[in-house]
Amino acid sequence: MVCFCFLVDQTRKVRKSKPAAGTCSRCGGGASVADMKTATRFCHVPFYSKSWKAIICTFCGAVLKSYA
Repeated sequence: MVCFCFLVDQTRKVRKSKPAAGTCSRCGGGASVADMKTATRFCHVPFYSKSWKAIICTFCGAVLKSYA
């Protein structure tokens, strides 16, 4: 029997953000507009990267709305 083990990792980082009007529907914290970057790695070698904008909560970190 052959067993394969793949190590896939995905990280999400906030590159910059600024305050936005509104509150989080989950915790009631403030909202901010952020430039996000998602990087997917296979065995610690990056093979896919994506930049996008999102409205995130400043308290709990939830993504409230995303824009491609």
